Amino acid sequence: MKSSNPVLSRLGQAAERERTAGYGYGEPYPSGPGYAAAPPVAQPMTIDDVVVKTVILLGITGISAIAAWNLIPNSVVGVAWFGAAIVGLILGLIISFSRVANPALVVTYAVVEGAFVGLVSEAFENFYNGIVLQAVVATFGVFFLMALLYKSRVIRATPKFTKGLIAVMGGLFMIMILNLVLSLFGVHTGIRDGGAIGIIFSIVCIVVASLSFILDFDQIEQGVRMGLPQRYSWTCAFGILVGLIWLYLEILRLLSYLQGSSRD
Repeated sequence: MKSSNPVLSRLGQAAERERTAGYGYGEPYPSGPGYAAAPPVAQPMTIDDVVVKTVILLGITGISAIAAWNLIPNSVVGVAWFGAAIVGLILGLIISFSRVANPALVVTYAVVEGAFVGLVSEAFENFYNGIVLQAVVATFGVFFLMALLYKSRVIRATPKFTKGLIAVMGGLFMIMILNLVLSLFGVHTGIRDGGAIGIIFSIVCIVVASLSFILDFDQIEQGVRMGLPQRYSWTCAFGILVGLIWLYLEILRLLSYLQGSSRD
């Protein structure tokens, strides 16, 4: 089965090579004189595998966030914040473009991003009491809503939808990087301020981040159908974690804009 998802296609090709090398799932391995012992056959992943790995990653991220919030001194928060953001970005890119599932890298990403999320959350909570809980509830509310919409086939990951959403996500990523670079030189575009442009940009990001779960759900469904090895459930769980973190940060930012404007 050919997938429209480029990441899934790469994983499928890697899994196919593994099956060929290991004589596939359920295929007999030559035995008898002159043959070595049969290699272990990787178990295909299931939806339950992805659910368990996602819960594990969320737990690791949460523990890391709480630890960073409570243990990192205020004197080094800025350095830790920036460092975690850069390391998390690099790890995320490596995992996304890798052809091999690497659980250790995925867990490391969860730890690093957890520290980043914890520091960001602490900063927002200091200015807006209760905003973190509101953002967490809203994030998981949106996630479960998208899961329901996908399950009921209200929204489907058609090839056109997938290509369009990936293009939009790439465009948003480039805009955010450009905005960051310009801000270092004192140029402010307004997309990350509390004005109308910032609010609109955050809403767009929230909508796109929400729709990205449709791609994740489709990737999981197709991965199970293609019989990807069990360890690729870590890669699928990673995709969900990235979406949840992005959605949470955007909701947190939007809530801060709205609460800030209500104080004026």
